[in-house]
Amino acid sequence: MSASPAVHSDTRLLLREVAERAADWLDALPHRPVRSDAGPRELELTDTLGVAPLPAGEVIAELVAQSEPGLLAINSPRFFGYVMGGAHPAGIAADWLTSAWDQNTAIAAPTPSAVALEEIAGRWIAELLGLPAGASFALVTGCQMAHFTCLAAARHRVLADAGHDVERDGLTGAPRIRVLAGAERHVTIDRALRMLGLGTGCLEAVAVDESGAMLPGALRDALAAGNGAPTIVAAQAGNVNGGSIDPLEEICAAARGGGAWVHVDGAFGLWAAASPSKRHLVRGAELADSWATDAHKWLNVPYDCGIAFVRDHEAHRAAMSSTASYVVQDPDSTREPMDWTPEYSRRARGIAVYATLRALGRDGVAELVDRLCACAERFAEKLAAAGFEVLHQELNQVAVACEDSVLAAVQAEGTCYPSTTVWRGRRGIRLSICNWQTTFEDVDRSVEALVAARG
Repeated sequence: MSASPAVHSDTRLLLREVAERAADWLDALPHRPVRSDAGPRELELTDTLGVAPLPAGEVIAELVAQSEPGLLAINSPRFFGYVMGGAHPAGIAADWLTSAWDQNTAIAAPTPSAVALEEIAGRWIAELLGLPAGASFALVTGCQMAHFTCLAAARHRVLADAGHDVERDGLTGAPRIRVLAGAERHVTIDRALRMLGLGTGCLEAVAVDESGAMLPGALRDALAAGNGAPTIVAAQAGNVNGGSIDPLEEICAAARGGGAWVHVDGAFGLWAAASPSKRHLVRGAELADSWATDAHKWLNVPYDCGIAFVRDHEAHRAAMSSTASYVVQDPDSTREPMDWTPEYSRRARGIAVYATLRALGRDGVAELVDRLCACAERFAEKLAAAGFEVLHQELNQVAVACEDSVLAAVQAEGTCYPSTTVWRGRRGIRLSICNWQTTFEDVDRSVEALVAARG
C-alpha cells in the first residue's frame, strides 16, 4: 500500500501564516496600485504536477509568491469596475470559518447551524429590502443563478395557470411564454432564459427613456398585444451603466392588469431600499412576484453570493425541489435549502451574510448605501467640472464618455480601476462605487488620475 499523503505537521501554524499573508494583502489595499502587474501568460506559475506530495506550507508560500503579480486589487477602495464589492472584515472572517467548518448546506438535519444562520440572514435581507415577510428565498452563486431560480418559478406559475405541468412534461407542447423586458436589461436575463429552455426568442424589448428606465406606456401596449398569452415582465432596479431604476410601481400595476408575473433584476439597485433617504427610488418593488440581488455587491460579502426571493412559495418549491432515497430530511425543519436552490452540494453562504449584517446593523447598511451614492455624485460633479461628459449618474453608478486610450492609461497607472462601457452608441467608462472602504478622498484621487490620463 502506498504511503499516506503528506500533511502539514501543524495546521494551526499554517492557518496563522495564511492569516498573516492575507492581512498583508488587505493592509496594502489603500496604497498599492489597483492594477495587476502581470498577464496570464507572464505569470511564472508551476504548471507541471509533481509526483511526490509536498508540505502544505511550502505549497501556500509558492502559491502566494507566484500569484501576487497577477492579482487585481478588486477589494481596493478605488476599484470601480463591473459593480464589485470588496469583502467586509466580518464577512472575510466568517467565510474563513465557513471553509474550516466545511458544512454542505443541502439539507437541514446534518448542518443545523449553517441552515439556521442562512434562514435568519434571508429574513434580515428581506426586511432590509422591504420585501414581503413571507417570501421564500435561496442563496445561490450570484445574480445569474438568482434570475434562473426566480424565472424557473415564474415559468412554473404562468404555465401551470395555462394548464401545463412543465416540471413533468418539459416545454414540449407548452404554450409559448412571452418575456417583456427593457431594451437595456442586463444580459443575465437573456442567459437565464436560454438555460431555462425558453430561449432569447421569447424576449420582447420594451422601449426605455433617456436614462434607460422602462416606459410604462410601452409596457402597457406590449401587454395588451399579448392576447392573454403566459407572460413574464422583467423589470430592473439599477441599470448597469447609469444606475437608473424602472418605475416599479407603475410596471407592477400594469402587469397585474395583464395577468403577468413581475420579476425584478435588483443586482445592486434593490439595496437602495435599505436607506431611508434612497428608499423612494425603489418604491413599488415590493409589489413584484420575484426579486434577484447580490450580497457580494453592495453588502460587501465575499464572493460568491446571490439571492433569489419569490412571493409564490408553491411555484418556487415546485421549480426547485427534489428528493432521493438516501436523503433524510428533518421532519421538524421549516426549510430544506435544496427545495429552493438549483444546487445540491452548496457552500454555507449564509454564514458570511449573517456575520456581515450583524457587524453593520441596519444603520451601517444604510450608511454604506448613502456614502457610496454620495461618492458617485461627487465623481459626476468633479468629472464634469474637469471637462468630461457625464452621460448619466444615478445611485452608485456613473457613466462617462471618453476614449479607450484614456481608460487604458488610467488602468495602467493604477490609482483606480474603472471599466469600459457603451452607452447608447457612445464609448466610455463606467464607475461603479461599491466598496465599503471608499471615501471622498478616494474619489478625488481617482478624478486626478483620470484628468492626468486624458492629458
